[in-house]
Amino acid sequence: MPLTAAELLSILRERWGASYDLQLHRRAGRLYLQVMWAYLEQQSFPLSEEDYVLRLEQLVEQLNGIGQAEAVRNWLQTTRDKPRLGKALSFPLPDQGRLSEFLL
Repeated sequence: MPLTAAELLSILRERWGASYDLQLHRRAGRLYLQVMWAYLEQQSFPLSEEDYVLRLEQLVEQLNGIGQAEAVRNWLQTTRDKPRLGKALSFPLPDQGRLSEFLL
């Protein structure tokens, strides 16, 4: 089932009580989803709510496009870790053949 930006935002708020910034990061030929320590509700957060939602929508489109919606959904709902200042959570996306296309 595809992931939506609204569902992703809901998971973040239910899990940690904040709208954390999410980013895809490529390192050593692997693709990672990172939950950053900055969040929308911070006064110093650099994005407006509209820009944040647009970023989530783009991220969700990418995750759905590479077939990682269910893996991300499960990880976000079950990880025991929490983002802390200066330390992002990092989830290595499982390679199901389509990641190599994305990483080119």
